[in-house]
Amino acid sequence: MQGAAITAAQAPRHTGALPAAADLVVIGGGIIGVCTALYAARNGARVVLLEKGLVAAEQSSRNWGWIRQQGRDPAEMPIMAEAQRLWKDLSRETNEDIGLQQGGVTYLAYTPKALARYEMWLPHAAANGADSRMLNRAEVAAMYTGLTDKPLGGLHTASDLRAEPWVAVPALAQIAVREGVNIIEHCAVRCLDITNGRVAGVVTEKGRVAAPRVVLAGGAWSALFLRNHGIAMPQLSVRSQVAATVPVADVGQAAGSARRLAFRRRADGGYTLAPAGAPDLYVGPDAFRAFPKYLNQLRDDPLGCMLLPAAPKLYPDAWGTARRWGGDDTSPFERMRVLDPKPTPRRIAKLARDFQSMFPQLGKVQIKAAWAGMIDTMPDIVPVVDHAPIDGLIIGTGMSGHGFGIGPAMGRVLADMALGRAAGHDLTRFRYARFTDGTPMVPGPNV
Repeated sequence: MQGAAITAAQAPRHTGALPAAADLVVIGGGIIGVCTALYAARNGARVVLLEKGLVAAEQSSRNWGWIRQQGRDPAEMPIMAEAQRLWKDLSRETNEDIGLQQGGVTYLAYTPKALARYEMWLPHAAANGADSRMLNRAEVAAMYTGLTDKPLGGLHTASDLRAEPWVAVPALAQIAVREGVNIIEHCAVRCLDITNGRVAGVVTEKGRVAAPRVVLAGGAWSALFLRNHGIAMPQLSVRSQVAATVPVADVGQAAGSARRLAFRRRADGGYTLAPAGAPDLYVGPDAFRAFPKYLNQLRDDPLGCMLLPAAPKLYPDAWGTARRWGGDDTSPFERMRVLDPKPTPRRIAKLARDFQSMFPQLGKVQIKAAWAGMIDTMPDIVPVVDHAPIDGLIIGTGMSGHGFGIGPAMGRVLADMALGRAAGHDLTRFRYARFTDGTPMVPGPNV
């Protein structure tokens, strides 16, 4: 459906021939993989991007479309500032309107404790040049027409952006193709080709590609890919649900996170809505293995996830999903081309009722599309952006719901890492070894 997530029903757009060799193989056609491939090609590398399903068909087309500095972990903020600059540049290079707008983002606060928490984050904004500020009750009321909620105030960043994910990421892929990237959809990478302990290429369902460097940007599938190579990473995935309304009157240009839901204005005149409540975590083998790493997160936010008993068949952490396979075997990535979780109808219906209750002048709010996505997350809610224990492999995953916004800059960072260039940012907090060297798992600011 137009204006919703990309699904497996869409025909592949990128069906080129598999090359025998490349300078860099990128695994995964989401925002991180696409931008990594783009910036590596701009630096002269021969790049092939391999996607088991379709470009942007998973979380990269299913997110809220926020491009925000607000509320970020301090270690991410310099990278996010770069990302916002790159989004503006890239939007001018596309052949279509990706809906990039500067509408701002507001977090509404309903208790003194929430206000204090937002105020504690403000020094991070100031240190990184963000224009974040606190709003009082009257300023919130003036920002959102007819809002019946009565927050005490809020945190607002006027410079934050938004875009339409299902348009933006495929458009960036087209830029990458123009820059020489060979994108191949419906081509799963089964495993790495390793010689003498280092990467020599990849083995795909269509054959082998020789390459000295590989970037893994597999989103929710990354931990499963790594486990097949003996690398344990405590990455989990949670289901987040989203809906789009039909066009309605404008109640506010700034994206908002309120008590009952989050909302943002869409380019088609409707609003994207998402529940404010906890996302869903399917409990599988990896969830049990990773549990000790998530204790601090659970203490900080014990109701942060709604636990579900088991993942659907073929999901990355389903009980029946294979954890070991060879290059000649059909991999889990071929058995499920697109991870397409279904939304819960009653929660989607509640979104419409809650939005209508918040803005009664809209009348009956109708939903035109609803979908869900699996967000890859980490115990400290920041990604892994680092060289892997296998020489020649670079990991860029676990963006923890921040991937769409930060994608262009993270892609630029990963491209430079793969090409032996300086990353340009301090990546200490994102290193893989934090899971093995005794580093405490400390989530960033709870904003």
